[in-house]
Amino acid sequence: MKKILTGLLLLVAVSFQVQAQQTLQVAATAVPHAEILEFLKPALAEQGVNLQVRVFTDYVQPNVQVNEGRLDANFFQHQPYLTNFNASRGTQLVSVAGVHVEPFGAYSSKHTRLDALPQRAQIAIPNDATNGGRALLLLQQAGVITLKPEAGITATVRDIQDNPKRLRFRELEAATLPRILNQVDLALINTNYALEAGLNPSADALVIEGAESPYVNILVVREGKEQDEGIQKLVVALKTEAVRQFIAERYQGAVVPAF
Repeated sequence: MKKILTGLLLLVAVSFQVQAQQTLQVAATAVPHAEILEFLKPALAEQGVNLQVRVFTDYVQPNVQVNEGRLDANFFQHQPYLTNFNASRGTQLVSVAGVHVEPFGAYSSKHTRLDALPQRAQIAIPNDATNGGRALLLLQQAGVITLKPEAGITATVRDIQDNPKRLRFRELEAATLPRILNQVDLALINTNYALEAGLNPSADALVIEGAESPYVNILVVREGKEQDEGIQKLVVALKTEAVRQFIAERYQGAVVPAF
C-alpha cells in the first residue's frame, strides 16, 4: 500500500511539474537568432519555461503569426524594419529587448574590391524598404553612389542622385541574395543569410557596417504582452554574460552584442 501511495505521489508531482512549465513559442531565422535561442533552452527550462523555437526563412510570417497570436514572440528583425512593417500592415508589434547587431555587408564572387566594379555592374539589394535603404546607405558610405540629401533609411534606387558607374540595381527578396551571388557583380546581404550561406562577414565582405550600426536586432511581441512572465524571463536570459560570450565566441565579430 505504501508503494502504491508513493507512486501516486510521484505521479502527481511529475504531473504538477509538467503543468507548471510554461511553453513559449518564438519565431526566428536560423542564424544567428535560432542558434542563440537554442543556447538559452536549458537555462529557461530551469526557470519553468519550455522554449520552442520555430525557424522561418522569410521576414513576413514571423510578424504575421505573432500579431495573430499564433506565436508568442519573434527574434529576427531590427527596429526600422518593424516600424515600417507596422505602418504598412497595420500590425501592433513592439520591441521588448535589443540583443545584437549584425553588420550588413556587400559581397562578390567576381571582384575583390569595390573600386573594381565595372561600368553597368549588376548590384543586388533586398527588396524590402528598410533593408534596401540600408544597402544603399552602405554603398553611399563606401563612395560608390550618392543619394539625394533627403533620402533616409527607406531610400530606394529612385533616390540615387549620382551613379558614376551607371550601376544597375536588382531588388530581390533578402533570403535569395546568397543564392544569386554568382549571377551579379555585387550583392548586399543581411548577416543572418550570409552566415547561413557559409560566408564570413568579417573576412568576405568588401565593405561592412561598423559596430555602431543603429540596426539592433530585437525581440518582438504583440502589444500588451510585454510584461508576460515567460517573455520577461526570456528578455533577462538574452541579456546575460553567458549569451554575450556565446555570441563573441561563435560568430567572431560577424554578430556583435548590443547590451
